[in-house]
Amino acid sequence: MSQDTPPLLHTRSLFHFAFNVTDLDAARRFYGEVLGCAEGRSTDTWVDFDFFSHQISLHLGEPLKTARTGRVGDILVPMPHFGLVLLLPEWKALAARLEAAGVDFVLPPQARFEGQPGEQWTMFFCDPFGNPIEVKGFASIEQVYAS
Repeated sequence: MSQDTPPLLHTRSLFHFAFNVTDLDAARRFYGEVLGCAEGRSTDTWVDFDFFSHQISLHLGEPLKTARTGRVGDILVPMPHFGLVLLLPEWKALAARLEAAGVDFVLPPQARFEGQPGEQWTMFFCDPFGNPIEVKGFASIEQVYAS
């Protein structure tokens, strides 16, 4: 990286992730109503959502196979998975929203690494199609890569 290249956290870019679901109406209910993501463009075979300022595209098809091989503390979580990082107030609001909706958590909302660099809150759940999602919360965005 050259001296002229800005640090990663100061660069604004959007992440795009396209993956398969088996039912677009169920996807609209989960991503739109439960998670609160705004719907974007769509056809009869896919739909886009604003996933917390990032673009996800849900296409009709067979979801990725996952296996619980990722160790998070004493819990094995599904791999591969995707997710996002939120500031703690937004993370807490989303956790409350998911709990109120009766989402079944793989890893319920909890704090990790308390008092250590990278202190964070995390929760892990799957969409109705088995696509695993992890959401992390940090008091400060500068702590995301702390070691």
